Amino acid sequence: MIAPLIALFLTAGVPATQELPTPRFKIVHTERATGAAHLLAQEIEGRRDEIAKSLGRDWDGTTEVRLGWDREEFEALALSPPPSWAVALAWPEQNVMLVEAKSLVKGDGQQTLRHELVHIALGRLGERWPRWFHEGFAQRLTGERLFSVEHYTTIARAVSADRIFKFDDLTAGFPEQPADVEIAYAQSAAFVNFLFERHKPSAFGELVDGLERGETFEIAFAKAFHTSLNLEERKFREELPGRYPFWPIVTTGTGLWTFASLLVVFAWWRRKKHVTLLRAQQEAQEAAEDAAARILAAEQAQAAAVEPPPTSEETPVPEQKPTLH
Repeated sequence: MIAPLIALFLTAGVPATQELPTPRFKIVHTERATGAAHLLAQEIEGRRDEIAKSLGRDWDGTTEVRLGWDREEFEALALSPPPSWAVALAWPEQNVMLVEAKSLVKGDGQQTLRHELVHIALGRLGERWPRWFHEGFAQRLTGERLFSVEHYTTIARAVSADRIFKFDDLTAGFPEQPADVEIAYAQSAAFVNFLFERHKPSAFGELVDGLERGETFEIAFAKAFHTSLNLEERKFREELPGRYPFWPIVTTGTGLWTFASLLVVFAWWRRKKHVTLLRAQQEAQEAAEDAAARILAAEQAQAAAVEPPPTSEETPVPEQKPTLH
């Protein structure tokens, strides 16, 4: 008699729900969130494709998306008590995410959705992702900091005050002070963007494979990117003053801020053009080296085929030739 009473108590506050399946998702929604669930079903597969393309890998299983209309339904559907400020949460181990349906129609609703999907993806694809990569990759995919004056100001001030954190200190979690949290988020997004600029997309798929094999992030990173995380971080920190100069912040006036924003866009465009050219040069060099190796192998094979056999019964004296390396 006790067990049924306990079960009744635990489920008393949970609203009735319905299920709406898609190929890789199961949307569990309340009656009031039915309309939002159908809209979500039309686009959530595309959001997952975006993440899989950026990471080079898709995660396994069917992800359950719980959709409550308002705050009361949102909290009732949570697997654990949600923070008061959260409108979406993810539990990667259970392959479950929770969304407040009303937030999807707000200006940043789609960003929030993609952000939590990234947490599901990384959690399903590995267990050793550092916190900075989780947050940095999520922000890159949502584009929430692209060409953002607030983002620029946060990093420029942190660089000027020498308050950029070491990424070792952002592996397990972020600091508690709001100002420090903002710096941690900003530099995480900037560093992940920096990595995408310098490396091919296939490297990120190899990084995922390494973590799935149980390797540490540092080892998987070194194998995938053919360099160490410390060297990439050092290069990133060296370039920060040039990427985020402090002078636009100390100026005043809307015109100057507009000019500064245009400079940020231009710097991003020029950097992207440089990276594209560099990658093309690297691919051309690799192709030339492969062609040279094939020509050398063909010449060696032809020389071996036309060399005449010895005509005398005497043992021929081999010709001294240099060793090819």
